[in-house]
Amino acid sequence: QVQFVESGGGLVQPGGSLRLSCAASGFTFSSYAMSWYRRTPGNRRNLVATLWRSNDTNYVDAVKGRFTISRDNAKNTAYLQMNNLKPDDTAEYFCNAEGLPTRTWGQGTQVTVSS
Repeated sequence: QVQFVESGGGLVQPGGSLRLSCAASGFTFSSYAMSWYRRTPGNRRNLVATLWRSNDTNYVDAVKGRFTISRDNAKNTAYLQMNNLKPDDTAEYFCNAEGLPTRTWGQGTQVTVSS
């Protein structure tokens, strides 16, 4: 079955960096675009970044120039490098593949940006 396991979150000061990882299984990883989403309490998940099979990327305006999405198809893993973190980036982060028949979510990884 499709599974996503996110990791790498934590508590970081404003201006700091974190690298999130997403280990995927249960589908042909290299055949799908991968995205990162984030959710704050009481809200739905919002798209943060997408890495298409063409290697084109899309980022929400709030993270452009600070976040970088990447993938390693040999490891079935997607990454989100987050630099110059701001308190507004505090959220639970999730990854997913775009275009799968059903939407399955992992447990997410919490990112807290605070001094």
